[in-house]
Amino acid sequence: MRSGKLAVFILVLVALVIGLGGTSYIFYKRAKDLTANPQKLSQEENKKLVEAVGKLVLLPEGEMPTIATVTDASKLKSEQTFFARAAEGDKVLIYTQALKAIMYRPSENKIIEIAPLVIGSNSQGLNR
Repeated sequence: MRSGKLAVFILVLVALVIGLGGTSYIFYKRAKDLTANPQKLSQEENKKLVEAVGKLVLLPEGEMPTIATVTDASKLKSEQTFFARAAEGDKVLIYTQALKAIMYRPSENKIIEIAPLVIGSNSQGLNR
């Protein structure tokens, strides 16, 4: 009876060591890949963001947007009407060729604002 419990304990211990070793290897491999190409993670996140927004609204084709994150909504709200409903963490996809800006709130999976992009020396950037 005692040797049966010991065998089960050893079997569980071996499975645990193998599981932890495999998990450690996966994290090590991912960290090594990111060290070799640190922009890869950013590119993957941007691709996922564009895919999520693309499920909610028709996006301009043939152009990868510049992506910005709202970090201080209070400053932006007073400067431009585009940011009137902005919140910290919102993502802004800027399509310079299509002249379009899209504000997306990942926490709610919602499009907050879409506006034409005005580029010029007299403009402040995103206007309505």
